[in-house]
Amino acid sequence: MQKRLSIVLIDPDEHRAGPIVEGLKEAGEYDVHVILEMTDLASKVTAFRPDIVLIDLASPSRDVLEELALASGPLDRPVAMFVDHSDEQLTRAAIEAGVSAYVVDGVRADRVKPILDAAIARFHMFQRMRAELAATKAALEERKVIDRAKAILMRARGIEEEQAYALLRKTAMDQGRRVGDIAQQIVMAAGLLI
Repeated sequence: MQKRLSIVLIDPDEHRAGPIVEGLKEAGEYDVHVILEMTDLASKVTAFRPDIVLIDLASPSRDVLEELALASGPLDRPVAMFVDHSDEQLTRAAIEAGVSAYVVDGVRADRVKPILDAAIARFHMFQRMRAELAATKAALEERKVIDRAKAILMRARGIEEEQAYALLRKTAMDQGRRVGDIAQQIVMAAGLLI
């Protein structure tokens, strides 16, 4: 059985929150929690441990927008923001803060589900991209360490690059470890000796 999505709606205006809650009820089975009070948002959002956060504001300032986006944990979950009016700077600030969907001109009940789906899809896409970027950066850093370790071995043993790499690889296989780990040890040891 699939878990019901938990949604937190942050909206300081109870009347504005109504159509969004109705749209969510019509769209499916969700656990919806509405936060009307704008103080201590981060702890309130964390207490509900939502899968998705929706933020609805008539006309946010840049500071309020950034605070809301950060309080809602945009790197932890999809965040969709609904505003009545915006400008280029506010839009950019929202996207840079990690908001998955930024909808101008408010929201109607019939638009809630497609916006929710788009925010979830975009969040997962960016999450995969962040993971791929982190893996690529780690691989690049490991490559740099391996290159340094090869250079150390080449100087210390008077061998060619291919032989230095073969030595790293053999040592890693003999010890049941990764080449990058062995290279890191060599670089650290050389740092202590120099």
